[in-house]
Amino acid sequence: METKDSKIRHFGKITFRVLISILSVFIIYYSIMSMLSPVRKMEEIKKEFGAKVNDKNGVDRQVVNDSSYLKFLKEKAFLQSRILMAESDSIYLIINLEDSTTNIEISGVVVYKSKIRGFKSSKILRTDNDNAILSMLSTPFTILHAYATIKKDPVMIKMAPKDTSEYKPDVMPDTSITEPVNYILEMNRGIRIYVYQEENMKFSDRINQLSFDLQDRLRDTWSALKRVAVFKIPEYHPFIKIRLPRTDAKIIYRAIPKNGQIAVFN
Repeated sequence: METKDSKIRHFGKITFRVLISILSVFIIYYSIMSMLSPVRKMEEIKKEFGAKVNDKNGVDRQVVNDSSYLKFLKEKAFLQSRILMAESDSIYLIINLEDSTTNIEISGVVVYKSKIRGFKSSKILRTDNDNAILSMLSTPFTILHAYATIKKDPVMIKMAPKDTSEYKPDVMPDTSITEPVNYILEMNRGIRIYVYQEENMKFSDRINQLSFDLQDRLRDTWSALKRVAVFKIPEYHPFIKIRLPRTDAKIIYRAIPKNGQIAVFN
């Protein structure tokens, strides 16, 4: 009996060690694949937006990497992107990280302006000396999908009165005034723009933001695990995170179209 029990315990230890080894190998493999993800994204950006340099002409390479040239290129491309959006006769958003402002514009006219209270972005987006990054950031992005804590289009259902005597004016309060306002705009080219309300005075606001971020991380983790399982590098999404006053964040989210355009000046 003791021999049988000892064999069972021995088998259990071996099984446990094998599982731990497999898990450790997978964690290492997952970590390596995750570290390769930003590198692959940068290569994709350079391939699509990088300047074509003549390797036989060293002067061309010097011009492309010159800081004054890159600054001029960034400003020129940004103005061109604004012109393209202005011609669309649609509402669009300008995020200017240099002067910390966000503008809602129509046909080149600013109709709403808000001050950015704080922001941060992915490291690869802060590469000021890279022609490809400057070109990409200075071209309008298109919104593909959005995740938000508030509704895009508030809907109110009401019963029509039988006659004028039964008519009562709407006195329904706007609950979104107190609702936490946080949202993620998934853009083309794999870029994500996170907008958080500046105010986190209430405990429920902080909990809401933590829950919102956790859901986003879980989506990314699940997507990465599916790709790693079939030996593919996970997708990396460069991000820009900004904080705005709650009212401004809500107005901007509801004003821009579902597939609207956004220009970013870094």
